[in-house]
Amino acid sequence: MADRTPPLGIEELRALVASGEIDTVVLAFPDMQGRLQGKRFAARFFLDEVLEHGTEGCNYLLAVDTEMNTVDGYAMSSWDRGYGDFAMRCDLATLRRVPWNEGTALLMADLAWEDGGPVVAAPRQILRRQLDRLAELGYTAHVGTELEFIVFKDTYEQAWDAGYQGLTPANQYNIDYSVLGTGRIEPLLRRIRNEMAAAGLTVESAKGECNPGQHEIVFRYDEALVTCDQHSIYKTGAKEIAAQEGVSLTFMAKYNEREGNSCHIHLSLQDADGTNAMAGEGPGGMSPLMRHFLAGQLAALRDFSLLYAPNINSYKRFQPGTFAPTAAAWGHDNRTCALRVVGHGRSMRFENRLPGGDVNPYLAVAGLIAAGLHGVEQQLELPDACTGNAYTADYEHVPTTLREAAELWENSPVAKAAFGDEVVAHYRNMARVELEAFDSAVTDWELRRSFERM
Repeated sequence: MADRTPPLGIEELRALVASGEIDTVVLAFPDMQGRLQGKRFAARFFLDEVLEHGTEGCNYLLAVDTEMNTVDGYAMSSWDRGYGDFAMRCDLATLRRVPWNEGTALLMADLAWEDGGPVVAAPRQILRRQLDRLAELGYTAHVGTELEFIVFKDTYEQAWDAGYQGLTPANQYNIDYSVLGTGRIEPLLRRIRNEMAAAGLTVESAKGECNPGQHEIVFRYDEALVTCDQHSIYKTGAKEIAAQEGVSLTFMAKYNEREGNSCHIHLSLQDADGTNAMAGEGPGGMSPLMRHFLAGQLAALRDFSLLYAPNINSYKRFQPGTFAPTAAAWGHDNRTCALRVVGHGRSMRFENRLPGGDVNPYLAVAGLIAAGLHGVEQQLELPDACTGNAYTADYEHVPTTLREAAELWENSPVAKAAFGDEVVAHYRNMARVELEAFDSAVTDWELRRSFERM
């Protein structure tokens, strides 16, 4: 990966701390769900102690469920192992101001064990390993993620107290591409756009979506790790800004029976000269490299669905006619397919349409790269493109449940070869924990169906 100028240099941070303009530094890392976990430091202490030596965090942070409950089944962290620490080491290339928190800077951490070895199940490390494999072939991955979310007029506290039922969406009807619809909450959207730009992200646009209150803000693509860091910072910051504005927003994949929140991921490859290696003289303007890379996506799509759709709720999106895919198929600018090829020349790329707004971007992008490398290494041939409605055509179906996806992942030779047994077992256990929690829950659906009538 090329050297990068961070959004905020360390000497600039020293000057801002000396002047009193910055008094807090957040050091954070993405957990298994892609959420930022870490510590807030007094800025002077950070410069004196943490900058050089890092800090520690309890290793249970990569071995708990979504609600932070300790659970069994993780080899790296347990009661039997004493729930010790791992080291959090500063990645200075990610240092930036976060203007939605006054006087605050933030940077990302990489995780390591006490002996200096990497924590291989950490999402950022999983992605780094796949990027290193790609670099050995002379390529870098450029990625863009497109997150959708639904805005509600209720605060997060009000939503919690209401059991997330009966909330008031910021728009009452479908506002897909509607300038009037986005104008209704432009003060919120504008603040998110401007403050993300001030944090070093390059904002492209905002638009309305189909579900009442649903919107999307898009940022410019970048190198894969940079995009994933920005993705996680954006999700955290958007929620914090919404809370400050007295509203709430959700990125969950499927809030209700209408359109879900997607996170389409675009990926292209560049060679050492900065040329798009996916463009060529072949059919559809694709290079042989892209055809093999895309064939790998198809071959591993079902096996890697756990990386693209990591939660029980994720699979509720995959319904015919909803712009969420059901078929393991590819097509040129065909939104009925799981994989959509778009652009030409230097903009040639493909889009994976499986992920929802709940995706962990580090795991998903690692999956895209590993799948592509499988296709390149095996010289897989790309089947014909889908030119019609993939929902009704005869293609393999994407997994319909987390249980199915977890079984495919656990038994996948491609996953084990790309990620190693430890990573496969770690994330298979994550799925097991979620499934057991859900299987023991009594849902509102069951109460409505059974309380009186059964």
